[in-house]
Amino acid sequence: MEVHGMATDDAERLRAAGLKVTAPRKAVLAALGGQGHFDADTVFERVRGELPTTSLQAVYGVLAALTGAGLLRRIEPAGSPALYERRTGDNHHHLVCTKCHTVADVDCVVGQPPCLEPADAGGFAIHTAEVTFWGLCESCRSEPAA
Repeated sequence: MEVHGMATDDAERLRAAGLKVTAPRKAVLAALGGQGHFDADTVFERVRGELPTTSLQAVYGVLAALTGAGLLRRIEPAGSPALYERRTGDNHHHLVCTKCHTVADVDCVVGQPPCLEPADAGGFAIHTAEVTFWGLCESCRSEPAA
Protein backbone atom coordinates (compact mmCIF):
# COMPACT_ATOMS: atom_id res chain seq x y z
CA MET A 1 0.00 0.00 0.00
CA GLU A 2 2.96 2.34 0.22
CA VAL A 3 3.17 5.05 -2.41
CA HIS A 4 6.64 6.49 -3.03
CA GLY A 5 7.57 8.40 0.11
CA MET A 6 4.01 8.38 1.45
CA ALA A 7 4.72 6.18 4.52
CA THR A 8 7.46 8.54 5.71
CA ASP A 9 5.31 11.57 4.96
CA ASP A 10 2.41 10.02 6.87
CA ALA A 11 4.59 9.46 9.93
CA GLU A 12 5.70 13.10 9.75
CA ARG A 13 2.07 14.26 9.37
CA LEU A 14 1.02 12.21 12.39
CA ARG A 15 3.83 13.66 14.51
CA ALA A 16 3.11 17.22 13.32
CA ALA A 17 -0.55 16.74 14.32
CA GLY A 18 0.54 15.66 17.80
CA LEU A 19 -0.42 12.02 17.27
CA LYS A 20 1.68 8.99 18.07
CA VAL A 21 2.81 7.10 14.97
CA THR A 22 1.15 3.67 15.11
CA ALA A 23 0.73 0.88 12.57
CA PRO A 24 -3.09 1.26 12.52
CA ARG A 25 -2.88 5.01 11.90
CA LYS A 26 -0.34 4.57 9.13
CA ALA A 27 -2.41 1.74 7.62
CA VAL A 28 -5.60 3.82 7.60
CA LEU A 29 -3.83 6.76 5.93
CA ALA A 30 -2.35 4.40 3.35
CA ALA A 31 -5.75 2.75 2.77
CA LEU A 32 -7.26 6.14 1.96
CA GLY A 33 -4.55 6.78 -0.61
CA GLY A 34 -4.03 10.17 -2.18
CA GLN A 35 -7.54 10.66 -3.54
CA GLY A 36 -10.98 9.30 -3.01
CA HIS A 37 -13.83 9.15 -0.57
CA PHE A 38 -14.17 5.92 1.40
CA ASP A 39 -16.53 4.68 4.09
CA ALA A 40 -15.24 2.96 7.24
CA ASP A 41 -16.10 -0.52 5.92
CA THR A 42 -13.98 0.01 2.80
CA VAL A 43 -11.09 1.39 4.86
CA PHE A 44 -11.39 -1.62 7.20
CA GLU A 45 -11.25 -4.08 4.27
CA ARG A 46 -8.15 -2.33 2.91
CA VAL A 47 -6.44 -2.23 6.32
CA ARG A 48 -7.23 -5.85 7.15
CA GLY A 49 -4.85 -7.08 4.46
CA GLU A 50 -1.96 -5.32 6.18
CA LEU A 51 -3.17 -5.71 9.78
CA PRO A 52 -5.28 -8.90 9.89
CA THR A 53 -5.96 -8.64 13.64
CA THR A 54 -7.50 -5.17 13.44
CA SER A 55 -11.21 -4.63 14.05
CA LEU A 56 -13.81 -2.38 12.47
CA GLN A 57 -14.15 -0.61 15.83
CA ALA A 58 -10.39 0.08 15.86
CA VAL A 59 -10.63 1.55 12.35
CA TYR A 60 -13.50 3.80 13.49
CA GLY A 61 -11.33 4.97 16.39
CA VAL A 62 -8.42 5.75 14.09
CA LEU A 63 -10.69 7.57 11.63
CA ALA A 64 -12.06 9.69 14.48
CA ALA A 65 -8.57 10.51 15.79
CA LEU A 66 -7.26 11.43 12.34
CA THR A 67 -10.34 13.54 11.60
CA GLY A 68 -10.04 15.29 14.96
CA ALA A 69 -6.39 16.06 14.23
CA GLY A 70 -7.27 17.56 10.84
CA LEU A 71 -5.53 14.85 8.81
CA LEU A 72 -8.80 13.59 7.34
CA ARG A 73 -12.08 15.19 6.38
CA ARG A 74 -15.38 13.48 7.06
CA ILE A 75 -18.29 14.17 4.75
CA GLU A 76 -21.83 12.89 5.12
CA PRO A 77 -23.79 12.96 1.86
CA ALA A 78 -27.50 12.41 2.51
CA GLY A 79 -28.47 8.75 2.27
CA SER A 80 -24.86 7.54 2.45
CA PRO A 81 -22.57 6.44 5.25
CA ALA A 82 -19.92 8.91 6.37
CA LEU A 83 -17.04 9.13 3.92
CA TYR A 84 -13.44 10.02 4.68
CA GLU A 85 -10.87 11.72 2.49
CA ARG A 86 -7.33 12.99 2.84
CA ARG A 87 -7.91 16.30 1.07
CA THR A 88 -8.25 18.82 3.90
CA GLY A 89 -7.86 22.50 4.58
CA ASP A 90 -9.06 23.96 1.30
CA ASN A 91 -12.85 24.04 1.84
CA HIS A 92 -13.54 22.22 -1.44
CA HIS A 93 -17.01 20.91 -2.21
CA HIS A 94 -18.42 17.65 -3.59
CA LEU A 95 -20.36 16.28 -6.55
CA VAL A 96 -22.47 13.16 -5.82
CA CYS A 97 -24.08 10.93 -8.45
CA THR A 98 -27.66 10.14 -7.50
CA LYS A 99 -27.48 6.80 -9.34
CA CYS A 100 -24.11 5.17 -8.59
CA HIS A 101 -23.20 7.35 -5.56
CA THR A 102 -19.78 8.27 -6.94
CA VAL A 103 -18.34 11.27 -5.09
CA ALA A 104 -15.95 13.72 -6.73
CA ASP A 105 -14.25 16.86 -5.47
CA VAL A 106 -14.99 20.28 -6.89
CA ASP A 107 -12.94 23.32 -5.99
CA CYS A 108 -14.33 26.30 -4.12
CA VAL A 109 -17.40 27.67 -5.87
CA VAL A 110 -16.54 31.38 -5.65
CA GLY A 111 -13.31 32.95 -4.46
CA GLN A 112 -11.50 31.98 -1.28
CA PRO A 113 -12.94 29.96 1.60
CA PRO A 114 -15.60 29.98 2.89
CA CYS A 115 -16.70 30.45 -0.75
CA LEU A 116 -20.24 31.39 0.22
CA GLU A 117 -21.45 34.11 2.57
CA PRO A 118 -24.89 33.97 4.20
CA ALA A 119 -27.09 37.04 3.92
CA ASP A 120 -27.22 37.17 7.73
CA ALA A 121 -24.51 35.33 9.66
CA GLY A 122 -26.35 35.82 12.94
CA GLY A 123 -23.19 36.87 14.73
CA PHE A 124 -21.19 33.84 13.56
CA ALA A 125 -17.66 34.23 12.17
CA ILE A 126 -17.98 31.91 9.15
CA HIS A 127 -14.89 29.88 8.22
CA THR A 128 -16.30 26.97 6.20
CA ALA A 129 -19.13 26.35 3.75
CA GLU A 130 -20.13 22.84 2.65
CA VAL A 131 -21.85 22.44 -0.67
CA THR A 132 -22.95 19.15 -2.20
CA PHE A 133 -23.99 19.13 -5.84
CA TRP A 134 -26.28 16.22 -6.79
CA GLY A 135 -26.72 14.87 -10.31
CA LEU A 136 -25.72 12.10 -12.68
CA CYS A 137 -22.07 11.40 -13.38
CA GLU A 138 -20.87 11.10 -16.96
CA SER A 139 -20.85 7.31 -16.82
CA CYS A 140 -24.46 7.06 -15.56
CA ARG A 141 -25.65 9.66 -18.08
CA SER A 142 -24.23 7.60 -20.94
CA GLU A 143 -25.90 4.31 -19.85
CA PRO A 144 -28.90 3.29 -21.95
CA ALA A 145 -32.27 3.91 -20.28
CA ALA A 146 -33.77 0.87 -18.58
